[in-house]
Amino acid sequence: METALYSQGVEEEIVEAWHIKDSEEEEDHRLPKHCEPKEFVSLHKLEDLGIRTWRVGSDYENEEQVKQIRESRGYSHSCTLDLHPERLPNFEQILKRIFVEHLHLDDEISYCIQGSGYHDVRDENDRWIRIAVKEGVMILLPAGIYHRLALDLNNYLKILIFNAGPAVDITTYERPGDDLLARKLYLETLHKKGC
Repeated sequence: METALYSQGVEEEIVEAWHIKDSEEEEDHRLPKHCEPKEFVSLHKLEDLGIRTWRVGSDYENEEQVKQIRESRGYSHSCTLDLHPERLPNFEQILKRIFVEHLHLDDEISYCIQGSGYHDVRDENDRWIRIAVKEGVMILLPAGIYHRLALDLNNYLKILIFNAGPAVDITTYERPGDDLLARKLYLETLHKKGC
């Protein structure tokens, strides 16, 4: 069932992804940070890393496709992150915290309800890939992948986070977390795929 829901062959309509400069300088994380020349990353490359994307409607409470994806994966719990400077106390501190490189012990599905932003993920060579998300995009980040979240220049992102546990658990494990089972299993999966 999940294969039918997954939008293959229309990657430009779902997400755009590219390698980014990984500089130690303190720069605005909201910028696209393209390499020169630009190095775009295909949807197939994201699939190889275990990342799945869906283009769904923005009416998440009534969206049948979202319900089907959640049911097929057993994701019964969700929480909302509403990242807006006027609605979120300690906005700047929270932005710094979500931009810290980390992993989770379970898959994380992020569904963009409003606004836009970036999910940055590490590839098999430890290079950053920036994935631009916008309203109506759902993205699955596999357990054990190093990633972080950033706003773009619109400075607003509202997302729903899904998981399958008894309650929403978005516990983060900052890098290094290579000794965690989820990370070991993720790397084993990449190795089997030949990444």
